[in-house]
Amino acid sequence: MKNKVFDASEPVGGNEVLKFGPVDNARSVLDQIIQDGARRMLQAALENEVEAFLERHSNKVDEEGRRQVVRNGYLPSRELVTGAGTLEIQQPRVRDRSPEADDRVRFSSSILPPYLRRSKAIDELIPWLYLKGISTGDFSEALQSLTGAPVDSVSASTIVRLKEAWTKEYETWSSRDLSEKRYAYIWADGIHVNVRLEDQENQRQCLLVLMGATAEGEKELIAVRDGYRESESSWTELLSDLKSRGLKVDPQLAIGDGALGFWAAVRKVFSKIREQRCWFHKSGNILNKLPKSAQPRAKEALHEIWMAETRENAYKAFDRFGEMYKAKYPQAWECLPKDKEELLAFYDFPAEHWKHLRTTNPIESTFSTIRLRHRKTKGSGTRQASLVMMFKLAEAAAKKWRRLDGH
Repeated sequence: MKNKVFDASEPVGGNEVLKFGPVDNARSVLDQIIQDGARRMLQAALENEVEAFLERHSNKVDEEGRRQVVRNGYLPSRELVTGAGTLEIQQPRVRDRSPEADDRVRFSSSILPPYLRRSKAIDELIPWLYLKGISTGDFSEALQSLTGAPVDSVSASTIVRLKEAWTKEYETWSSRDLSEKRYAYIWADGIHVNVRLEDQENQRQCLLVLMGATAEGEKELIAVRDGYRESESSWTELLSDLKSRGLKVDPQLAIGDGALGFWAAVRKVFSKIREQRCWFHKSGNILNKLPKSAQPRAKEALHEIWMAETRENAYKAFDRFGEMYKAKYPQAWECLPKDKEELLAFYDFPAEHWKHLRTTNPIESTFSTIRLRHRKTKGSGTRQASLVMMFKLAEAAAKKWRRLDGH
C-alpha cells in the first residue's frame, strides 16, 4: 500500500508519514511537538498530584458524608520557563470546606511551588551565562535563544543573590579541612586582572592560584588568594594557611615560573619538596632576548631539550643550545644554565607524568578562561568579586581537567 503524505498538523496513525518540508520548518515543528509534550506531561503530573492529595483526605467529611477537601477549578494560568521552552500551565486548585479555619488543610504543590517561574535547568543556566560574561541585560535574549521562547529579564537582585551564594561557597571552601589530603605535585602561578570599582591604586589585582594532583592522579584546585605574584610573603601566607588546615605531608614536586616569590616561600613551608621550573615561561624569557629572526630555530632547540627521551639526551641538547647561542646571544643563554637542574627535575618522576610536570599549563588553561571573561566584562567590580569569580571559573574548568596519565 502506498504511503499517504500528510501535513504536519494532521494526526498520524498506521503507515502515515509526516512531510515537514524545509529543514528549518521541520525543526520548528519538532520544537513545538516537544514543547507541547512537555506541557501535557507537566499538566498531567499536577492533576495526579492533586488527585493523590484529595484521596489522602477523602475520609474528611461533613455530617452528611460529603467530602470537605475538594477540587475547586484552576488557578489563573501561569508561564514556566523550561529547557523545552516556555510552558503555559493551569494549576488545579483545592478547597477545604471545613467550617473551622484551624481544621482546614492547605494544598501546596511540590512539583510547581507558588512562586516558581523557571525550572531548575534554567536556574542553573543563569550562573553559567554569568560566568561566561553575559551581562545582566542580555540574559533574556540569551535564554530565549536557548529555550526558543520569550523569557522575562533576570533581575539585578537575582545576580546579587548569586554572588552572595558564591561568596559563601568560596569562604567555606577556603577554610575547608585538608588533613586527609596528600598531593604528589603542585602547580603555582598568579594572574593579573582589572578591578573596575576600586580606586586607581587598586585597579590591578593579582590572584595567586595553587593546583595539585593527588597520588591517585586527580587534579584539584587547592587555593585561590589575593596577593603579589613575586612576593615571598604573599606565597608564605598562602602555603602556611594550607598547613594550618591540616596539609602536613610535603608534596613531592612543585612546578612554577622562576620569577615567582613562591620558591622562597615553599622552601620554608615544605622543606622536602623538589622544584621544577616551567618550560613555557623559561622558553618565553629566552626567546624574548633573541632577535625575531633567530627565535624559530631557538624554539626548536629548546624543544629538543625538554622533550628528550632521557636526562642524558636532555643534557646533550642543553650543550648544543649553548654552542649555538652562548657566544652570540649571552643574555639569552644565561637564562638557561642558572636553572638547569630545576628545569630537568621532572626526569626523576614517572615518564607518563612528564608532560604534566614540564609546565604550568594545567593552571594556564584556567587562566585563559578568566582572561576571556574579563575581556568581555572589563573586569570584576571588586577584589573580592575577582577572587570568587576565579574560584567559580576554576571549579567549572576542573570538570575537564585530565587525570595524570597512568591512572
